[in-house]
Amino acid sequence: MDKSIRRSIVERIDTLADDLIAVSRAIHANPELAFREHFACELLSRTLTEHDLPVTTGVYSLETSFETAFSGASGPTVALLAEYDALPGIGHACGHNLIATAALGATLGLQAVGAKLPGTVKLLGTPAEEKGGGKELMARAGAFNGIDAALMIHPAGVNLTTMPCICVAEVEVVYHGRSAHASAMPHKGLNALDGLLLAYQSISNLRQHIRDRERIHGIVTDGGQAPNIVPERAAGEFYVRAVNERDLAALKPRVQACFEAGAKGSGCEVEVNWANVDYLDLNTNWPLAETFQRHGEALGREFLTPEKFGGAGSTDMGNVSHLVPSIHPMLAAAPPKVVIHNPEFTKWAGSEMGDLAALDGAKTLALTAAEYLLDKKLQTATRKAFEVSKGLS
Repeated sequence: MDKSIRRSIVERIDTLADDLIAVSRAIHANPELAFREHFACELLSRTLTEHDLPVTTGVYSLETSFETAFSGASGPTVALLAEYDALPGIGHACGHNLIATAALGATLGLQAVGAKLPGTVKLLGTPAEEKGGGKELMARAGAFNGIDAALMIHPAGVNLTTMPCICVAEVEVVYHGRSAHASAMPHKGLNALDGLLLAYQSISNLRQHIRDRERIHGIVTDGGQAPNIVPERAAGEFYVRAVNERDLAALKPRVQACFEAGAKGSGCEVEVNWANVDYLDLNTNWPLAETFQRHGEALGREFLTPEKFGGAGSTDMGNVSHLVPSIHPMLAAAPPKVVIHNPEFTKWAGSEMGDLAALDGAKTLALTAAEYLLDKKLQTATRKAFEVSKGLS
């Protein structure tokens, strides 16, 4: 890449640093749940418009999504993805304010050299990563048609070239029984909570007989109204995880059987409502990921391998990665011992360390995208790696 292009991108992001941090802090201070990210969508869209980038909101079937793009000469299209939903009760404990800011900053950094780039840069605002699979829903509506590469970053406690990811299916289960006075006439009741707890125990037993990287976990969302009333309704939410789509498809019926066993054992009826979207494993495009790491290292960041990190989460970016060449690296926004989805991480996502992760993320994303658009060899390597990896992630 021409040094002047790199310098222009970095200088633009540095010039906008205070504005970008202000956006990040504002989203952090106003956490919104999946599909309800109206403040974040409006703020990000307004910021882009103020920098002469036209924005369309409510694209690809989701109300709080948005899209903007600009082009130089003819060439491939790179998509930068922004997430901005939060978690219930603990706000931006996954740091999506930093993800959105990094994608915003990368877009504005690339805007400074847009005329020199042979191709198109597109920024997609993708709601509902934490719940609902926004990216998959947008993909079904055509969001990734014509995209040649998709890039985003995720904050963490360490720097990783890729996020360790497995598949996940969400399921809500509701048991319907019959209420009665729990002391005067318990024989008249059918205890819906018993049904749910029988299923929960069955799942606990099943955990002994699943693969090491498979996971089943859940919560009770409704356990009844009062101790002296036999619960006529009980409900829970569960996540079922597996390494790949094939193993997930095999595990789901086994969990379904646990729910049905709870109904038979308690005499209750059960509704099992599997989510419309399963999150897939992450098919990392290594030519792009290695390019990102090189630019991150040039900023002074040291990267661990995913094997040394251990653990695994899930993201709807996995679904995108099976459609187009994609990367989902992680940048340290907190100390190593602070994990995401924890209230402590919420504090770091609004800290100076978090600010730096957003700015470094903007620079590394922008430089990776620019190099991809300018380097035909990287484009070829990216495309070949994606073709080889299909079905092998």
